[in-house]
Amino acid sequence: MSVRRLNHAVLYIRDVARSVEFYTDVLGFEIAAERAGRAAFLRAAGTLNDHDLGLFAIGDQAAGPVPGEVGLYHLAWEAGTLGELAEIGEKLRRRGSLVGASDHGVSKSFYAKDPDGIEFEVMWRVPRAEWPTDGGGVERLDLDAALARWGADLATGAAAGSAT
Repeated sequence: MSVRRLNHAVLYIRDVARSVEFYTDVLGFEIAAERAGRAAFLRAAGTLNDHDLGLFAIGDQAAGPVPGEVGLYHLAWEAGTLGELAEIGEKLRRRGSLVGASDHGVSKSFYAKDPDGIEFEVMWRVPRAEWPTDGGGVERLDLDAALARWGADLATGAAAGSAT
């Protein structure tokens, strides 16, 4: 047996309300359930999952993530279109959360940190037929060039079904 995909992620955070506001505003998650300021379960639009992101508060005194130490580096959330990715990138910029932008050949990505300093990626998948054959590399993201090439509305990955 092998796994098929990531079903959900669960994060320890300091403050449920602050994190819920961030993830619903920036990534468009919807609240599936809350537990009196102790936990929240969020759903991505159109998901079939009970929840895609669980948030468990451990209090303001909790230490933040330590980059370069053993542990999870980041999660990658997939946008359906380049237009959606651009919109999310602008929200991240306005909030001061954006920490990087990369072109991986197979995807276009923004990197950001949530209010607790937990890093995540938001990416758009390049159509599979156009993936580099040499494995690609990491380049600077030129979102304007990508939008000119594929347009703002081309759905790939999960948004397009299994065709791409």
